[in-house]
Amino acid sequence: MTNSSHEDPADLDADFRLTIDASDSGKRLDAVLAAHVDALSRNRIQSLIKSGDVTVGGAKIVEPKYRVNEGNAVVLILPEPEDPEPVGENIPIAVVYEDEHLIVIDKPAGLVVHPGAGNWTGTLVNALIYHCGDSLSGIGGVRRPGIVHRIDKDTSGLLVVAKTDLAHQGLAAQFADHGRTGPLERAYAALVWGAPSNLKGTIDANLARSQSNRQKMAVIKTSGRHAVTHWQVKERFGPAEEPALASLMECRLETGRTHQIRVHMAHIGHPLIGDGDYGSGFKTKINRLEEPLKSVVSGFERQALHAGLLAFEHPVNGKTLRFESPYPSDFANLLSALQNF
Repeated sequence: MTNSSHEDPADLDADFRLTIDASDSGKRLDAVLAAHVDALSRNRIQSLIKSGDVTVGGAKIVEPKYRVNEGNAVVLILPEPEDPEPVGENIPIAVVYEDEHLIVIDKPAGLVVHPGAGNWTGTLVNALIYHCGDSLSGIGGVRRPGIVHRIDKDTSGLLVVAKTDLAHQGLAAQFADHGRTGPLERAYAALVWGAPSNLKGTIDANLARSQSNRQKMAVIKTSGRHAVTHWQVKERFGPAEEPALASLMECRLETGRTHQIRVHMAHIGHPLIGDGDYGSGFKTKINRLEEPLKSVVSGFERQALHAGLLAFEHPVNGKTLRFESPYPSDFANLLSALQNF
C-alpha cells in the first residue's frame, strides 16, 4: 500500500491518499482509514466520511461500512481546522529589547511559545498579545502572531518576535537562510552526558517523526528533513584520568528542526541531562552519583539546554543586533555542581 501524509499527524490539514492492496481488500472504509491515519480516531473518520470528505476511485462515499477493493484509490480531505483565537494574558515576560518593529524575549523554561493542542492558554503568544496589544504581525496566523522561530517549552533563552508584517518578512527570510549569507547566529549551551572524543564537530543527520512515537523526532537515513548541528566542547567534568561524566557544549544551528539539538546529541551518544524523551537510558547514571551532585541532577527536570546567543540584522534599519542571555538559576546550579564534582 502506498500513502502520503503530513510529517506531523497533529498538523494533518490537507489530503491523505492511499491505494488499497490485497491485505485491506474487502474491509470497511472506516476501518482501513483508521488503521492508516494515526492522527484521527475512528469516530472522527466516520464523521468525515458521512460529511462527504472521502472519495474512492474519484466517487464520494458517505457510508463508513463501504467495502473497499484492491486497487481502489482512496482520498481523505480534512476541512480547515478552526482553532480558538488566543487572547491576551497578564503573564510576566523578560523583555531584552523592544522597538516598534520587533521584540526580543528571554523565555523561561516551562513556557510554551504558541497555542496548540493541550496548551490553548498560558503561552508566550498570550503574554505577547497582552504586552503588545494589536501591534503583533499577522503573517504568522491567529495561533502564531509574530512568531518566526521557536524554542521548546522546557528550553530557556532568547527569542525574537515580529511586531509588523515588514519585520516578520525580513526576520523570516533570515531564519530561512540560517545565517549562511547574513549575520544571523543562534548558539545554545547544552549540558550533556559524557563527552565526545573530539573537541568540536558537525552532525549532519536528517530528522523526521519517529515511527514508534509520533510525539518524538528521530534520525532518518533515507528520508526526513535535512538537519545540521555544529558543536564544540567547552568544558568536561569528572576526574582527569577517567572518561568524562558530563560536558558543557556549545551548539550552533545550521538548520532549525523540531528537537534538533536534543535528537542530534542523543544520536552521537551524548543526550542532554534531564531529557526524559531522548536521554531516558541515562537515568541509571544518576543513581551512581555521589551527593550533593546526585540530588542536583535528579532534581533537574528538563533538558539542560539554553538559547544563550541570538544575533540578527534588524529587518527595517539594517543594524546588526546581538543579544546574550545568562544561564538561568537551575542551569547555573547544575553547571556549578558538575564543576565541583
